[in-house]
Amino acid sequence: IAIFAIVVAVLVYSLWAFRASPYDESDGEHIHGHAGLEVVWTVVPFVLVLALGVVSAFVVAKNNNSTNPLHVKVFAQQFAWRFEYPDQGGIKTNELTLPVDRDVKLELVSADVIHSFWVPAMGQKQDLVPGDPMELVITPNRVGDFPLICTELCGLGHATMRAPVHVLSQGDFASWVDEHKTGNNG
Repeated sequence: IAIFAIVVAVLVYSLWAFRASPYDESDGEHIHGHAGLEVVWTVVPFVLVLALGVVSAFVVAKNNNSTNPLHVKVFAQQFAWRFEYPDQGGIKTNELTLPVDRDVKLELVSADVIHSFWVPAMGQKQDLVPGDPMELVITPNRVGDFPLICTELCGLGHATMRAPVHVLSQGDFASWVDEHKTGNNG
């Protein structure tokens, strides 16, 4: 917002200060470029993009170095999500339930068309292309209920392709696993 405000302020000032008088149809004065300014507006964005790239690389490297992630298989199909927990006895459910403060490795698969896995509260988004399994590592950091949204237009029922995401405390997640292992999958 701050950068946008500065750009708009410079634009408005330039429009006001350098406007032509009414009925002036002559060509403007020829102005030669300013080498110092051109170097600045090339170097500054380059440094900003480089810095963001370095920070992103560290975050992605940290996500991929998880020692004991929870594995969840995510299946997308017009117009529903399905989740399977292979390390928890193969629990299958239509609602994503995760423990707080634990890395979660999502194995994402689409059965039919392009879908997009996005939980806005967790910030990461991943497109799912049929025949191209994807992985996404997330670490929920607060307890609560959040929406999972498909953000890729996937057909007439696209608007209904949502699922609840429940982030539980470690103890509540263990209880949830025990409850669903007894055959009460849902």
